[in-house]
Amino acid sequence: MTEAEMGASTAPNDQPARVPGESVLEIRDLHVTFKTEDGPVYAVRGLDLDVTAGQVLGIVGESGSGKSVTMLAVLGLLPRTATITGSAKFRGEELLGRKPKDLQHIRGAKIAMIFQDPLTALNPVHRVGKQITEAIQAHHPEMSDRDAMDRAVDLLDSVGIPRPEVRVQQFPHEFSGGMRQRAMIAMMISNDPDVLIADEPTTALDVTIQAQILELIKKVQLRTRAAVVFITHDLGVIARVADRVQVMYAGRAAELAEVDDIFARSRHPYTRGLLSSLPALAVRSGRLVPIAGSPPSMLFPPPGCAFHPRCPLAQAICAQEQPVLRATGAPGQWSACHFADDLPARDAPT
Repeated sequence: MTEAEMGASTAPNDQPARVPGESVLEIRDLHVTFKTEDGPVYAVRGLDLDVTAGQVLGIVGESGSGKSVTMLAVLGLLPRTATITGSAKFRGEELLGRKPKDLQHIRGAKIAMIFQDPLTALNPVHRVGKQITEAIQAHHPEMSDRDAMDRAVDLLDSVGIPRPEVRVQQFPHEFSGGMRQRAMIAMMISNDPDVLIADEPTTALDVTIQAQILELIKKVQLRTRAAVVFITHDLGVIARVADRVQVMYAGRAAELAEVDDIFARSRHPYTRGLLSSLPALAVRSGRLVPIAGSPPSMLFPPPGCAFHPRCPLAQAICAQEQPVLRATGAPGQWSACHFADDLPARDAPT
């Protein structure tokens, strides 16, 4: 895909110019709690997060760490059983607490999201082209049906789908898994949003198609200079696409750093546990080391540091006092560990 082809895939937009490094989404002290019959589930607990233009922010963690819930809360897509407090500002505009109709000018136009399973994200009874044109005309009602369909064809072509003029008339079940994900990316970029959220977009795809999707997302980000939030549990994927990484555990930030520092100079035992359980890195050390135990129940989060029941370095203070996220290690690196400064250096993986 050439720069000219990608340029044809972005719509005119009246949003402010994108300045690389400029903060476009600021989340402060975010709490998300779900009401259940067994009691409140504390899914996100006091999370801070910054998304900047021209950067891919990777959010990593095990299932249940609060990765997807954080972004769904920002977009107002959580059920009524969720209680959300804190602040989430897009270019200074507060998003939390808004009614769904008040977020219509944000969703899809300024912040767009690729969901984990494209087969369920796409409506099975509507043609792919129709679904893309609906996304376009929702924010550009002045565009005619013919122009919107022509644009849908251009979008499918720009994301590498062959014979796009034929594919726009097909249903989602006629697309392969990789093609459905490409169609979702086309829909995501149809209105040239400032923030692109990719929620585990390579799940269930084979390695070859996964690499193609990652390359496509990276090209989209480089061409549009949009901010990308890439949610995954796979550090191997993060190594390929992310500029900066936020590691989450039990609804909190465990570590935040540039991607190279995460792999070469991680300052949290949980991050190191994730790295040690990567098969590609285990080859160098000679053994695969899983993280002991299981993630905690968020009905009853552990006191102090939530990772301490599984941490090989835990001491008495870890069970008593919750560590704060503080600067440590390399410039721009933060860790929520009492003993971050005492962790030995590790060799940088190839």
